[in-house]
Amino acid sequence: MSVTEYVVPLGENARKRHYHETVKGKVIAFAVQLEVLLAGQWQVVIRYDSAHGFAHIDRYYRGGRQVKREILLKLEEALTLADEDIKENWKSYQEAFLEGK
Repeated sequence: MSVTEYVVPLGENARKRHYHETVKGKVIAFAVQLEVLLAGQWQVVIRYDSAHGFAHIDRYYRGGRQVKREILLKLEEALTLADEDIKENWKSYQEAFLEGK
């Protein structure tokens, strides 16, 4: 099994945390999330992962609400989607989170 994990700064008070596991080149687990620094603590804004046995996205709101949506893709495809979506849309996710939307 091979594990890859890293954190990428995206801008002021925002970062992407990436984690995935592979066996023989096949993704068996992953988590990619956008984190925003708020009141001195990193808060998860959006997370793509394969916990619970399926690919899904969790969207978090400042009031504590969380919305889960299944992603009907193979894990490799969902991992690619996660990386691309956060790379392209992190700023709008950050703004919406901070504005309470």
